[in-house]
Amino acid sequence: MYLIDQHAKKIMEGCKILAHKAGLQFDKETLEYIVTNIDMIELSPKVMIPTLYDYWVNDVEVLVGKGQYEVYPNNPYETVINSRPAISFYNDNNPDWLNVMIFYHVLGHIDFFQNNIMFQNTWNDDFVGQALADKRLIADYRSTYGRWADYIIEFSRSIDNLSGYFETMNKNNYPHEKEAASIVDYYFNEFLQKIVKSPDHIMFNELGRYNDLYEKHADLANVLFFTDVKKKYPEFQSHFDKFLQTKTTKKPVDIIEFIINNSKFLNKEENIWMKAVITVVRNTSLYFNPQIRTKITNEGWASYWHDKLFRQDSRIIGHEIAFAKTNAAVTSISRVGLNPYAIGLRLIQYIEDKANKGQLNYQYQRITSLNDKIKFDKNTNEGQKAIFNIRKNFSDFMLINTFVDQEFVDQHDLFVTGKRYNEQRQTIEYYVKSRKAEDYKQMLLNSLYHPPTIVVDEEKTTENNLYLVHKFENKQLVKEFISDTLLGIEYLWGNPVQLETTDIYAKKDPSENENKFEYRRVLYTINNKQVAKQNI
Repeated sequence: MYLIDQHAKKIMEGCKILAHKAGLQFDKETLEYIVTNIDMIELSPKVMIPTLYDYWVNDVEVLVGKGQYEVYPNNPYETVINSRPAISFYNDNNPDWLNVMIFYHVLGHIDFFQNNIMFQNTWNDDFVGQALADKRLIADYRSTYGRWADYIIEFSRSIDNLSGYFETMNKNNYPHEKEAASIVDYYFNEFLQKIVKSPDHIMFNELGRYNDLYEKHADLANVLFFTDVKKKYPEFQSHFDKFLQTKTTKKPVDIIEFIINNSKFLNKEENIWMKAVITVVRNTSLYFNPQIRTKITNEGWASYWHDKLFRQDSRIIGHEIAFAKTNAAVTSISRVGLNPYAIGLRLIQYIEDKANKGQLNYQYQRITSLNDKIKFDKNTNEGQKAIFNIRKNFSDFMLINTFVDQEFVDQHDLFVTGKRYNEQRQTIEYYVKSRKAEDYKQMLLNSLYHPPTIVVDEEKTTENNLYLVHKFENKQLVKEFISDTLLGIEYLWGNPVQLETTDIYAKKDPSENENKFEYRRVLYTINNKQVAKQNI
């Protein structure tokens, strides 16, 4: 892996100028690396973050990836990560014309990362640097505690999908006043003096650095300053969280945070290190949450801009056919399955077209005649404004739920496929199951990331028993995962754990008009690694 040469960098800088003129907004500084396909395979399990902490599951994924690559070799075009500065990776055999197209695609991603509200908690972080500090911290714990460090990672990762992403976003937008005011005092008066025991000259240097930042960037001084502090002292956050427990009454936003704050086992002096590892896993999960929740919108936005800007770029001349083939391979609609590039791109184009015609209003929605809808064109030229609003404020759920309608489905001949067994030919065949917009929308919504909602029932929870409640949304938990997950939670909590959830059972011989399924509320209890289940 190495930085792109000056020739390719010049191409990228030229693309930035044209992208800025088109309205995209992103930081001036970016980093571009050349990698081989094997490099891509090795980086993929770490979500392309080279400095992410080591974990045995990632090694297994690398081995699987290499095996698949030997059978089905492929040539990924690029990948980009949300960091400051933004970092992107490119194959070592891309021709110049392809790099121009790819650079526009990458700049679309960077613009999305740095402006979409779902990423607001990442805008001021250098995650690559933070990940390196976390990696070194975990490596240090491995050398001290051996396999127990990996057990804590595994137990934490089993519930990291329950990290309160939206709750954390809300807390950051409306921080606890006492917490916001106390972090500076705590760092200088408690952490540096009593925990790190820094000499006076270090104290004065830190004070000077903070004052300089505050003078230049008053609103961002705390964020910028403590981003560097957390790199230098990875343990700072866990110490500060412990301090806040005695000074504030802030409510934990998820199970992981509740366990960190309230587990007697973790709060034993000899186990404090575990809290730092759990915090690393939780923060990593929170950092990647917005990418999972905006994949269709993000890929659609990047595809829209590589298509729009490259076709206007003089460097496409002579490569029109190659571009068309490459672009089609990326953005063609899948008849079976889902291509996020294709659906996202067409939704962005659909919204732009409707906004240009003034069709995103109540007056148009009231029209019932198909001919009147076709003729409706106010020529408002509001398309670019509308899609930039989508880029700023929408997640995948909002995009699909708002704009996938019958017009969109009919326009692109979309349908939901079914699968059945053909007894005559003894083959599995696909068929058109539905062309209704509500069915197609539901299929898209079902494909989105939606972890279960499990909360702590604080009234039923005691120091010796953690009581969890699964908020049932017509989907039961995956039963084969429950026991192992509870085992990890029990270890972190240090006492028995109970989980209240709902099981779905098929009824025996239901009547024609009767529901074929019944729902039973059940309680799982784990005590000393033994799991028991009872009906409630």
